[in-house]
This record gives sequence, structure tokens and C-alpha cells, in this order.
Amino acid sequence: MLDLGLLIIRLVIGLIMIGHGCKKLFGWFGGEGIQGASGFFELIGLRPGAIMVACAGIAELLGGLLFASGLSVVAGAILLIATMVVAIAKVHWSKGLWSVNGGFEYNLVMIAALLGVALAGAGAYSVSALM
Repeated sequence: MLDLGLLIIRLVIGLIMIGHGCKKLFGWFGGEGIQGASGFFELIGLRPGAIMVACAGIAELLGGLLFASGLSVVAGAILLIATMVVAIAKVHWSKGLWSVNGGFEYNLVMIAALLGVALAGAGAYSVSALM
């Protein structure tokens, strides 16, 4: 049952983060794409905006793929935790903990889940277990 639980967590988090990356990189799923999001990134001090959006999008897409597949949950978790830490520092910290106020609650839960799976390992239902 542990392996099934790890698979569920990996898939949900990994696929959501792949979606976030695709929103930034390609404008899919209602996202703004690189050019659309670059203004916001510049506004919060991440310059040059287009390059920083691309970096965040690639980290989310690649991190999500590595995490969801279980190819490397540690590398995937590091990429995704890094994006969460930047989001907390640049957007959510000043708004407090609770997400209803725009705070960092969601980001903190994501970090905890990513770290937990990275420490536990990908489980039997993963690419790394097949290798």
C-alpha cells in the first residue's frame, strides 16, 4: 500500500507542476506564456522577466516529469522546491500563512510533500524501480 500511496502523491503533484510549467512556457491551460508572464516577473523583481519565466517553467516542467515518473524524485523535488521557495519569497511571504489571503500555505504543503517523498523514495511503481 505504501508504494501505491507514493505513486498517487507523485502523480498528483508532478502532473500539477507539469501543468504550471506548461502555463508559463506555452500558455496552455489558461496560462499567459512566457511573454504574458514576464511582466509580472519583472514587477516582483525577477529580471529579465522572460528569461526568469522560462527558467521557472522549465524547472516546473522538468521537475514535474522527474517527480511524477519516479525517474529521480530527489532531482525533481529539488527543482520544484526551489520554485516554491522563490514563490514564497517573492509573492506570498508578506501575505502571511493562509492561502485565502494570498499567503504561502499551498507552497508550504507542496514543499512538505515533495520533501517527504524525496526522503521516502519513489516506491516500486516508478521508473527508477524498473532500472
